[in-house]
Amino acid sequence: MTERWLVLVVRVPAEPSRHRVAVWRELRRAGALSLGQGAWAVPDVPGFAAGVAKAVSLAERGGGEVVVLDAAERDGTRLVEWFTADREEEWTEFLADCGKFDAEIDKEVRHRKFTMAELEEEEQSLERLRRWHRDLKARDVFGAPSAPEADRQLQHCTDRLAGFTEQVFDALHQM
Repeated sequence: MTERWLVLVVRVPAEPSRHRVAVWRELRRAGALSLGQGAWAVPDVPGFAAGVAKAVSLAERGGGEVVVLDAAERDGTRLVEWFTADREEEWTEFLADCGKFDAEIDKEVRHRKFTMAELEEEEQSLERLRRWHRDLKARDVFGAPSAPEADRQLQHCTDRLAGFTEQVFDALHQM
């Protein structure tokens, strides 16, 4: 994969803080790696361009500026390791939420709560997991170790919802 990086040096006035927070949130959402106070890095690949552009726009709107530098690491792969560690943390959180989804389906089945309202709620939860998975997959350009398990767990959640849907259908048509 790429050994080229974009390093962003961000300067936004301290007050009002909402501008700094907006820039910070956008960089986190885009998957940028925090290098320290006001310095961020992203792999120099097209998938990060929109997030960088939005962060620059937010900084300028708040009276700040962003200097974007082309960079390459001289020795080693520390940036790749740090970046991948950030993605691994995200995948771990995603997997925990897949477990919560699974537990929620178990609870609904145990309580025999086969209603359209519950089905719609679980469909929304699965859709949120799908969006999150898609976003993580797009950011995970170096392939964090937990990504394949996340793929399997998302499929498992999809299968669980399909089974729950059948149970709701059966319950509603027995009335």
